[in-house]
Amino acid sequence: MFKSCHKILLSSVVVAATSTVAFAADKTVSNTYSNGKKVIDGGATYPIVNGKTSAYHINENTLQGGYSYARPATPNEMKAWDIDVMPDGTGLPEGKGTVEEGDELYEAKCTSCHGDFGSGSGSFPALAKGNAYEGVKTLTNQRTNPDKDGPIRVFGTYWPYASTLWWYIKTGMPHNAPLSLSNDDVYALSAYILSINEVTVDGEELDDEFELNKENFMKIEMPNKDGFVPNIDGPKGTDNVRAYFADTKNYGNGTRCMKNCFDGKPEIQRIQTEIGGFNPPLSTARDLPKQEESAGAVSEGQKIYEKTCAVCHGNEAMGAPVLGDKQAWSAVLKKGIDAVYKNALNGVNAMPPKGGNMSLSDEQVKATVDYMVNKAK
Repeated sequence: MFKSCHKILLSSVVVAATSTVAFAADKTVSNTYSNGKKVIDGGATYPIVNGKTSAYHINENTLQGGYSYARPATPNEMKAWDIDVMPDGTGLPEGKGTVEEGDELYEAKCTSCHGDFGSGSGSFPALAKGNAYEGVKTLTNQRTNPDKDGPIRVFGTYWPYASTLWWYIKTGMPHNAPLSLSNDDVYALSAYILSINEVTVDGEELDDEFELNKENFMKIEMPNKDGFVPNIDGPKGTDNVRAYFADTKNYGNGTRCMKNCFDGKPEIQRIQTEIGGFNPPLSTARDLPKQEESAGAVSEGQKIYEKTCAVCHGNEAMGAPVLGDKQAWSAVLKKGIDAVYKNALNGVNAMPPKGGNMSLSDEQVKATVDYMVNKAK
């Protein structure tokens, strides 16, 4: 939550009027954890009754350590997935990269989406808009009239920690090939993005020769590092959040209520500065696009592929045989179509049973396999 805003809208927070409410028979929904601490205000813990928590089914076998599929992850597997980077530097690897090297990488891998010098392009966000230290002053701006400048919310002015930038680039960029950049590449790109935001490192301005590494990365202090409440970092982070939401003055009028919270009629807030003049005009139609007659009927296998399987079988970086790749599917089919069906139904390697969609019948899964196999002929 950004603390410089004049108004804060908490559409997802519901303040409970009582400490417990009836659930089923002698069961109750509790507003405390087993350790005796209160849940975040508005939250609740639900008991398991008839195999359900509230309206949701739960597999009680998993609570006792029983699993229908898979196995516990090995230490090496957990280490491979534990690649986040924390504000205190936990997870930040060794490496180095200069602003100049980052500029070259940005031109090759990032400009097509994020524009020259991080200016943004189409629906892809800008990464910089001038000096971050000056831009952070705009975060208190509210659009209350047509000529009022809004806040500048880009990496330099808004993000409180540079560690998030490093982690996001490493794990999610480029969008079509995540995890393809080396640690040195990520340091270089981070250095370049810091430089176009005119962020200093330990008081030093970043020229082309400036080299960012693990040691000086920890000396980066972002301009908006203290711009969010409550403080969620560190061992007391959860307690800070709990205390913040326990005080309704932080987000309401100081009175806990669920009904009859004020006298008179509610005051409806109207849009004061409406954005218009779109060309072409915005459409309010909610109809699905009509299917071209020449395209022919879409098979059930194709529909299931697009909904369930394309996320892995449509991206080479995921390691699964890509739709239409004759060589990859030829290797898969050497085991025979029955083996391919079996793997699709029961799971293999990183692929879960039925692609993770357990609502599919065996015949639907086989139809989807047939669709992908035919696309590779």
